[in-house]
Amino acid sequence: MPNKPAYTIAEQLQLLKSRGMLFRNEAQAAELLKNISYYRFKGYWWDRQSDFTLHTFLPNTYFEDIVDRYNFDRQLRLILFDAIERIEIALRTKMIYYMSVSYGGLWYLNPAFFENTTITLNGGMIKTIHQNTLDELKKEFDRSQESFIKDHRSRYPNKDADAWKTLEVASMGTLSKFYKNLKHQLPEKATIAKEMGLNLHSELSSWLEAIAYVRNIIAHHSRLWSRNMVKRPVEKLNNPVGKWFVNPLLPVQAKKPFLIISCMVYLCNEITPNNQIKSKIHELIKSNPSIPIYKLGFMNNWHKEPLWQ
Repeated sequence: MPNKPAYTIAEQLQLLKSRGMLFRNEAQAAELLKNISYYRFKGYWWDRQSDFTLHTFLPNTYFEDIVDRYNFDRQLRLILFDAIERIEIALRTKMIYYMSVSYGGLWYLNPAFFENTTITLNGGMIKTIHQNTLDELKKEFDRSQESFIKDHRSRYPNKDADAWKTLEVASMGTLSKFYKNLKHQLPEKATIAKEMGLNLHSELSSWLEAIAYVRNIIAHHSRLWSRNMVKRPVEKLNNPVGKWFVNPLLPVQAKKPFLIISCMVYLCNEITPNNQIKSKIHELIKSNPSIPIYKLGFMNNWHKEPLWQ
């Protein structure tokens, strides 16, 4: 397939117009395309195409409406990043506290506390999940420029740091993997889940994995809009202590961001009562009545569920 020529901003506008895109302010659109790329916008107009081969647009498809979708998605991601921060810090704190008090500061190095499950890496090497996660943690530790980590490396070269240092610089993904891989019979694993508002550690593991996936999307400023989620958290909970759903979700709600967003709201309600995450999402939706929020899985009557009231 031959390489396509690069288009100037003027040529990008002309291409969109030739395909049926309308503009209320073409000069303003040109300025936006200087700072937000054509292909970044593409995910927001994909469903407005009448022909996915010719890439022609449905009638009354305005560039400014696509920008509104983009801005809505961006504001939603900012709210969710706040939620993820609360969840990540709470998980980190609880794992460090309960495991270190019970087993000492170097518990995370001890394979006896972890399932012996193995994975095959690219190239055929076989490792336990614990060892592979530990390798990821050590890379994060070595890259860290936090003053307390630099101080440790200076004062105690080649000596392992306690969990309250190492896990403080661990990514959400690494924390999630450590928690999921802890031996299921450890009482601390159940305690952490209960303090996060869930009765089963398997539920929390499922949710954390999905939230870490969304965190990576948000951290790379990628689109949540109309995206199908690769990681889908457990929906049916075992006697949840907090407000959840009374009606089963529609299949489209389970595969879109709505379910994972709902998990974040639930956890934030348990971790930091009176937080503003849910109210901020309500306000964002209320202030953007023209945005088709069903593209994110917010179907009719979503706001009538106990979690969202």
